[in-house]
Amino acid sequence: MGDNVEPNIYSIHEALKIAEDRELDLVEISPKADPPVCKVIDYNKFLYQQKKKQKEMKAKAVKVVVKEIRFGPNTDDHDYNFKLKHAEKFINEGAKVKAYVFFKGRSILFKDKGEILLLRFAQDLEEIGKVDQLPKLEGKRMIMFISPKKKAK
Repeated sequence: MGDNVEPNIYSIHEALKIAEDRELDLVEISPKADPPVCKVIDYNKFLYQQKKKQKEMKAKAVKVVVKEIRFGPNTDDHDYNFKLKHAEKFINEGAKVKAYVFFKGRSILFKDKGEILLLRFAQDLEEIGKVDQLPKLEGKRMIMFISPKKKAK
């Protein structure tokens, strides 16, 4: 960064002349300062670096994966255990699990069965996951979210 100019106070016309001579842009950095602070830089390069920083920050952001597990209100033990094993695998991989009971037709009469099933599911996963949202009926589905517990470092 050897081509930076010592901070000097110039008039707007002098600053524009300097920027023009160097084939660069005069960019206002801090308009509220007294006097306002401007910099002579290549504006396109500046924009490129800003986009690059945003891209890096986005890449470092944690992506949350949500896996869905569907039950019926009368799911038998074998199917339940099979789905429980899948949920354990998903949670251990760091994904959230959206477990829901889907009520078809008149099975909506078994709302309590569905809630009991989801609460049992949450209890079986309490070692590795925590409940984000308790079972809640939304239309023909009763939904519950479970996310992985934070691992102690």
